[in-house]
Amino acid sequence: MVLLVDNYDSFVHNLARYLAELGCETDVVRNDAIDVETIRQRQPQAILLSPGPCTPRESGICPAIVRELGQEVPILGVCLGHQAIAYSLGADIVCAPEPIHGRTSSISHDGRSLFEGLPNPLTAMRYHSLMIDESTLPPELSVTARSTEGVIMAIEHREWPMMGVQFHPESVLTQGGHELLSNFLRRASIEAHIPTIHEFQLPTSDDDFFSREILRDHPSPGSLGLGG
Repeated sequence: MVLLVDNYDSFVHNLARYLAELGCETDVVRNDAIDVETIRQRQPQAILLSPGPCTPRESGICPAIVRELGQEVPILGVCLGHQAIAYSLGADIVCAPEPIHGRTSSISHDGRSLFEGLPNPLTAMRYHSLMIDESTLPPELSVTARSTEGVIMAIEHREWPMMGVQFHPESVLTQGGHELLSNFLRRASIEAHIPTIHEFQLPTSDDDFFSREILRDHPSPGSLGLGG
């Protein structure tokens, strides 16, 4: 089971759908509705920290998960979750040179771990106004991907099974999103099945995946969160 920590993100269902399409059982819980001891009792095989509209300081249980469970359980942070990993281990989170919401970027990566088998560079969807200040990055975290302007797009712990991506693998405009998540699940010894085009779950009228992607590309001013 993968524990998906929801940082009050409107699109956490997209991550849950991708995990389901990979054949993975997922338990979604809000970031203020669980504690570390309860997580230990549930014994998740992996933890995914979702995007969200706030800052890492306001990400509920996420910093405690990073600090207290990082050595025990594989953790992947996405956007805000990525920032929360760095913040929890001592990095500063600062304003990005340019807020990017609903735009794709070319991402260069190291071709290992999360990025094994993915195009290099790859196209990735970004929604964030904040970023990791690389000058404050703790030595235990390495940079594994960057945007063309040099912004950190992925990190990985040198010893713990912990990694983060600033972009959104669950967006239909990100190349290899299923493959990236599958690579993470493999680190957690979870067998994943990459779906073919015929196996993708179609959205219902109440949960229109593609309409929501369009809304993400054209967000209202009130919906623009800082974290991602």
